[in-house]
Amino acid sequence: MAFVDQVKINVKAGKGGDGAVSFRHEKYINMGGPFGGDGGRGGSVVLTVDEGLRTLMDFRYKRHFKATPGGNGATKAQTGRSSDDLVIRVPEGTTVTDAETGEVIGDLVNKGDRLVVAAGGRGGRGNIRFASSKNPAPEIAENGEPGEEREIQLELKVLADVGLVGFPSVGKSTLLSVVTAAKPKIAAYHFTTLVPNLGMVRLDDGRDFVMADLPGLIEGASEGIGLGIQFLRHVERTRVILHMIDMSGADPDEDPYENYLAINQELAEYDPMLLERPQIIVPTKMDMPDAEATLADFKAKLAANSDQDAQPEIMPISSLTRTGLEPLLQRTADLLDATPQFVPKGMEATDDESALYEFKADAQPFELSRDEDGTWILSGDEIERLFKRTNTGYTESLMRFARQLRFMGVDRALADAGAEAGDTVQILDFAFEYEA
Repeated sequence: MAFVDQVKINVKAGKGGDGAVSFRHEKYINMGGPFGGDGGRGGSVVLTVDEGLRTLMDFRYKRHFKATPGGNGATKAQTGRSSDDLVIRVPEGTTVTDAETGEVIGDLVNKGDRLVVAAGGRGGRGNIRFASSKNPAPEIAENGEPGEEREIQLELKVLADVGLVGFPSVGKSTLLSVVTAAKPKIAAYHFTTLVPNLGMVRLDDGRDFVMADLPGLIEGASEGIGLGIQFLRHVERTRVILHMIDMSGADPDEDPYENYLAINQELAEYDPMLLERPQIIVPTKMDMPDAEATLADFKAKLAANSDQDAQPEIMPISSLTRTGLEPLLQRTADLLDATPQFVPKGMEATDDESALYEFKADAQPFELSRDEDGTWILSGDEIERLFKRTNTGYTESLMRFARQLRFMGVDRALADAGAEAGDTVQILDFAFEYEA
């Protein structure tokens, strides 16, 4: 089964509809006045949780999503139709990040959660909106506002209460198959588990929790070695970690205590906060002949190298004979009852007391530069957005745009830069002649 848990997609909201320039032309109505309606709102791009999804597989072959634009305004003051939002369904546990800035936009974890990732453009105003006592018949209308476009990263972090971690082939999949209805692949070789597996544990006292069998970690996983870095993110949401260690002694070169230290080191290097959540050491394969001796040696090394008060609980099990399973599950449920949810990395709330607030000067509405051929270039988000909303097909709309440029300080900036009458000024694909 293919498992996709991280993907980048491009989303583009719909452009707002253009406002209309129209006048009343009806019998017996003299000089009816402006009658052009507003454009409709463009559709937004919205992410929502779908409980039926388990991976981001749907985005493997489709990476571009575009909402529909709003309808244009019409005569008789008719407003254009606003477009429906484009709804994209994602699985529970999806974290959304701006791919360019790295800013976390939102975390979708509950049924019904919705997140607008690209807002639709507002519709342009029709000429009926610009009528005044000084200009009772304006030939002015606005174009619709462009919709937002951005590249976002979707990252799935499995929603599990309990995470099974450990080296490959320590018995994680076997435990999951015994205590839940999940059917993970089990075989006598490393990296049998290539994707996270989830199962629901139900206790006789009515309590239940979700357990995740995560692909085996190896030393260097946090640096990208093996499969570990690909799935370490799924440990972030777990509230209790069951650290499983093979006590069979099948490989004489393997030291359970060194393996225990190595796994904790990988967890700490990925996110030091992972070691702050409850962890139970689970020695596995205790039905094997050398298991008791191996466990005794492990306990001795653990006691000699750690603080007695800070040692994790040790609860040995055998999934084959089901020895120790019930006490382990009961203790796990008790820890879950006393442990709150953890916030995934990147979603931490800012401490109000230590937050630093810095004054930031208002961003300049435009930038002025000169091309090699002598053309003056106007650029910047604000001035380009203003131009895109200007209907260049009407002289009055262009005159209004010229007044807006003057108010923004473009005329003064050109004069200060040495522009002369007759010079060409360009904004996007529109050029006009400068008049001093």
